[in-house]
Amino acid sequence: MIDTRLLKLVRGSGKYIIATAFLQWIQLLSNIVIMSLVAWLLCSFMTGDITHEGSFLFLGGVIAAVVVRALCTMGASKMSYLASSTVKHVLRTKIMEKMLRMGGNYKESVPTSEVVQLSTEGVEQLETYFSSYLPQLIYALAAPLTLFIFLSQYSFSSAFILFICVPLIPMTIIIVQKTAKKLLAKYWGQYTQLGDTFLENLQGLTTAKVYQADEMKQKQMNAEAEKFRIITMKVLTMQLNSVSIMDLLAYGGAALGMIMAVTAFNNETVSLYGCLLIILLAADYFLPMRLLGSYFHIAMNGMASSGKIFALLAKEEEQKGSSSFPKDEPVTLSAVHFSYDEKREVLHDVNMTFALHGMFAIVGESGCGKSTTASLLMGRHRSYTGKIMAGERELAEIDESSLFENVTYVGHDASLFAGTVRDNLLVGKRNATDEEMWDVLSKVKLDAWLKEENGLETLILPDAGNLSGGQCQRLAIARALLHDSAVYIFDEASSNIDADSESIIMHNIGLLARTKMVIVISHRLLNVVHADNIYVMEEGRVVESGTHDALLEQGGVYAALWSKQQELEQYAGGEA
Repeated sequence: MIDTRLLKLVRGSGKYIIATAFLQWIQLLSNIVIMSLVAWLLCSFMTGDITHEGSFLFLGGVIAAVVVRALCTMGASKMSYLASSTVKHVLRTKIMEKMLRMGGNYKESVPTSEVVQLSTEGVEQLETYFSSYLPQLIYALAAPLTLFIFLSQYSFSSAFILFICVPLIPMTIIIVQKTAKKLLAKYWGQYTQLGDTFLENLQGLTTAKVYQADEMKQKQMNAEAEKFRIITMKVLTMQLNSVSIMDLLAYGGAALGMIMAVTAFNNETVSLYGCLLIILLAADYFLPMRLLGSYFHIAMNGMASSGKIFALLAKEEEQKGSSSFPKDEPVTLSAVHFSYDEKREVLHDVNMTFALHGMFAIVGESGCGKSTTASLLMGRHRSYTGKIMAGERELAEIDESSLFENVTYVGHDASLFAGTVRDNLLVGKRNATDEEMWDVLSKVKLDAWLKEENGLETLILPDAGNLSGGQCQRLAIARALLHDSAVYIFDEASSNIDADSESIIMHNIGLLARTKMVIVISHRLLNVVHADNIYVMEEGRVVESGTHDALLEQGGVYAALWSKQQELEQYAGGEA
């Protein structure tokens, strides 16, 4: 069971695989020397020919062989480690490079949880395939042949019977492989499904608790876990049965060889020395192949995961542009249509224009297509029809790194990384000075609080657990300001935070719009009243556009939304 695709993919591991097998073969030769010396010593005792010189020769020979075998064992372990580390490095690098080439819209082709599982558990399974299975396969083929050549000079018939019994074990492996391949494909399919379900439930745990739906989600998780348990038990049953059969063949074959050797000795067709050698070395015919059978099941699991890894690496990559983003050009959407699947179109004939600088707003009720439009502008989805132009260049023609360098996106749940405030700000600008960092922190009114803490070295816990929602968003805005790009997209960046933080964020967005192209997506119309142009979306279409005052005069969708929100604001103020 050798997959040439894997060997080609991980070329650097070949030399370590061969070195491991060679050192194992040297160990076998050392064991042959030890058993030969033991057989000679037993014969000498039985014939009374033992001498002091012979005893010292025996002891020296055994010590030398043991030392060689120990050194080979350590060397084989070292080579095995180098093979496994090479495999892990190469495969994880290949997966990471593939994800980078697929870009920000990779989720359209493969779930994140599957990528994580393949790059962790999947690669670990293939590590065993390269570091243990392949070297053992080479050694298991060489060991019986070596023993046959050595023992045939003492008893050809016994050595031959042992030799022809060895292939029974790989024949069993081949028979098992046909069943195991299908079973392990189902195993990995259920494993990734369980991982998807677990990740989804973990991410939505708070929501499930709020709506008291955690018991329902637990039942769903238990159902997926039960399916995985059943398929796991089938795999283990298959492995246990095949191991039992291989044990029977291995030890039965060794016993048969020993019986033939003793029978030949009784018939005086083989010497006592030859008989003892065959008895002592009979098991070595089968043990390498038996160990190969044990590695086989792990290797099959790795092969199953390799199928998914190859499927990931073979995912179609969209043609990426090579042009640079034009910093001093407007951005326009012309007759843009988009759908996540073929069943339902999300955006219908969307037309928008964003000038070099100023604030431009996209508003509308939830589900109208605001955030989808932002995703298109960020290049996350490229399967749209129509045109999205940056100056005279189509968005798809622009290199993704250039796009991300010149377009900054800030969402309502911007990610902060565990580490220090400094670490998070340096994400926005790697060579930022302390003065620059304190400047942006001052703009978002975080400087006073941080000076009371530990300054730029203030620690941020995973998921920013030690920061309030307002502090998280303000720090995200500070990082965005530090990035200093030509275009900024704020997607509900001031939602679900306190009023003070919202005011600070919107003030900075207003200042930024004086020199940058700023696109604000907001459900709260009060935040966009000063926008240079407001696009009102409804059911995936732009139904109105204009300034706040002009839209109110039209008395259309925007005016209705404004009236409704004002009533709610006044009601909330009265309740307060």
